[in-house]
Amino acid sequence: HLGVYRIYRFFEFCQSISPKPETRNQKPETRNPTMPELPEVETIVRGLQTPLVGRTITAGKILWHNTARPSAAAVESQLPGNRIETLSRRGKFLRFDLSGGETMFIHLKMSGDLRVLPQSQPVHPHTRAFFNLDNGNRLEFKDTRKFGRVWLTADPQTVIGALGPEPLADDFSVDDFIALFERRSGRLKPLLMNQTFIAGVGNIYASEACFWAKLDPRRPANTLSADDLARLYHALRRVLRHGIVLKGATLDDVYRGGEFQNHFQVYGRAGEPCSRCGTPIERVMLAGRSTFFCPMCQAAASAASI
Repeated sequence: HLGVYRIYRFFEFCQSISPKPETRNQKPETRNPTMPELPEVETIVRGLQTPLVGRTITAGKILWHNTARPSAAAVESQLPGNRIETLSRRGKFLRFDLSGGETMFIHLKMSGDLRVLPQSQPVHPHTRAFFNLDNGNRLEFKDTRKFGRVWLTADPQTVIGALGPEPLADDFSVDDFIALFERRSGRLKPLLMNQTFIAGVGNIYASEACFWAKLDPRRPANTLSADDLARLYHALRRVLRHGIVLKGATLDDVYRGGEFQNHFQVYGRAGEPCSRCGTPIERVMLAGRSTFFCPMCQAAASAASI
């Protein structure tokens, strides 16, 4: 009887530490601020290119000192007189190439918001930096939570040098993607969200890509076959491109105008039926983040793999 009791207590312990699926009554992560990912940042870049490219910055003001790198004083003194030559995206960064040879980067983090407004309009209380332009407008960086950052540098590699490859780059092949997984053993979804592994992918698009590839997001990377990774490569590019077409996902008041949230297959849908098989979508915590998946369509290869 003592042996049976010990087995029972061990079973209770295992249940206590196992990830629990989320039910409909639990608060979904989509109610919390969500960091813009590749499609959202790409949409922002495209929307800002027309009003900003070719304009000259006449003044810069950092209103929250910790926003700027290397310092608020350096940004304010070096920006004026620079024309914005190009505006592009690298990972989740906005990149402004300037006429003086330096580059300005902005990362929105959780609550950053960029708008072009007339200089005559009052500055918002949550504005952390703004940049006056030669046509009477200003670029305003509003950031309620103060996590966003602005960099001004002569060497872009000091800011973006550690980023992984761009998943939508024309020269990023399926073989290149498979090669990234060599000697990797971490769980699949956290690996996809690692910006030094691959740039621009976050919780939403990693979750959706795993669904379309029919892969359990908890799978260790070293259990994935070449066929698994090829499916994931095409699934990831598919969901990112779809997200861009739909102008990203609108999940809170920070990022507006997107429609991809209306096409989620798993993200934020815990307890709702899978669109493929009808099985309720589950939620577990993985590397500190909510992770959504269909336990039927994305069944792990074996119990040992999770």
